[in-house]
Amino acid sequence: MTTPPNDADAGGPTALRILLGANLRRLRESRSISREDAGWQIRASESKISRMELGRVGFKERDVADLLTFYGLDAGGERDRLLALALHANTPGWWHRYSDVLPQWFQPYIGLESAASLIRSYEVQFVPGLLQTRDYAKAVVMLGHGRAPTDEVERRVDLRIQRQDVLARQHPLRLWAVVDEAALRRPIGGAAVMRHQIAALIDAASLPNVTVQVVPFQIGGHAAAGGAFSILRFAEPDLPDVVYVEQLTSALYLDKRDDIDQYAAAMEALCVEASPPEHTVDILKQIAKDLTDAR
Repeated sequence: MTTPPNDADAGGPTALRILLGANLRRLRESRSISREDAGWQIRASESKISRMELGRVGFKERDVADLLTFYGLDAGGERDRLLALALHANTPGWWHRYSDVLPQWFQPYIGLESAASLIRSYEVQFVPGLLQTRDYAKAVVMLGHGRAPTDEVERRVDLRIQRQDVLARQHPLRLWAVVDEAALRRPIGGAAVMRHQIAALIDAASLPNVTVQVVPFQIGGHAAAGGAFSILRFAEPDLPDVVYVEQLTSALYLDKRDDIDQYAAAMEALCVEASPPEHTVDILKQIAKDLTDAR
């Protein structure tokens, strides 16, 4: 049986489900089979087939096998590969052990983040999570969970820090972060924590797979006035881009072409309006100096 992609590069079950769903949709459409007919074949509804093809539900290996047969894929390496995907798509990701502190609406994002080859993000209020120091991350967690027990706070911080492994894995994530200057001057956790965080950003900006741009105050209004968002792209061609917009108690996952195009245009405009990447270190050093002088 064909071995599925390695979890470190495939992002665990979230990406595998999306990949398997995209393949099932491709096969169904190639045979001009309706979702309703496919659902009848596995004793499920049309909406269940739709959710399967979008990777938003788990897969029963029996259902996948029956669908593959119905779609004319009775044997061969392609059938074996897809059945292997079905098997591994139900394996919990590394973040499963943090389920007690992980909101259900955020779990898909971690899987997508782990699977992505490129993330372009715009941040208004905080330093991007993948670039936060432990002390800064703890201060951010405390803003929303200040009354939580100490061990819960530490687990939330541990989760955030472990997510950063995507930047140092064998095939590292490419991160392009555009950060509003206000987020860099807001002393989350106090001036000392912020100075350490700025120093860490300077180090991160020197990494070959990390680009940081700052949107300075003098820009005024800009293309992304609506708030923070991220665009995730994947190396696997069957995985579409996803726009992630986080809210206070939920999140939006947008994968329609029109939405993606609109957010991509806003991101391109931001990158043009922001200070060039080669100026980032100088800007960060000035902010660090201002924090020191303010003591």
